[in-house]
Amino acid sequence: HALLLKRAEKRYELTTRDYAQLAAFRHALRGFLRFSEAAAGREGLTSQHYQAMLILRGWPEGEPVSINDLALQLLIKHNSAVGLVDRLARNELVVREASAVDRRKVELRLSARGRRVLARLAAAHRAELQRIGPIMERFFSELARERGGDD
Repeated sequence: HALLLKRAEKRYELTTRDYAQLAAFRHALRGFLRFSEAAAGREGLTSQHYQAMLILRGWPEGEPVSINDLALQLLIKHNSAVGLVDRLARNELVVREASAVDRRKVELRLSARGRRVLARLAAAHRAELQRIGPIMERFFSELARERGGDD
C-alpha cells in the first residue's frame, strides 16, 4: 500500500513541500472567504448577496444586466437568482427595471443604498487582499519558479 502511494507521488512529482504549499494556499483562500462572509454578515448580507452586488457594479457601464446574466455569473439556477434578487430588492439594495428593448425582460442595477453598502464592503475586501497579497504572491512566485514558469 505504501509503495503504491510513493509511486503516485513520484509519477506526479509531488513532494512534501508541494503538499504544504497547496495546504497553505487553500488555508489562505478559506481565510479570505471566512473574512468575506463575516464582513457581509456585519452588513446584514450573505456572501452571495455581496457577490451579486459586485457583479452588478462591475458590469460594463451602459450594458443591461438581466437575472439570467446574474445567474450565469453566480453559477446558480435562474430561479435561485430570482429569489436572490427578490431579497436584495426587499432590502433596497437592487432595483428592477423593465427593459427598454424588451418589456418582458427585467434589467437590474444597484440602488444608491446598494452602492453605498457595496463600497464599504469592497473597501474592506480590498484591504484584506492587500494584507494577504504578499502571501499569495509568494505562493505563485514559488510555484512558477519551481515549474519553470518564467518563459
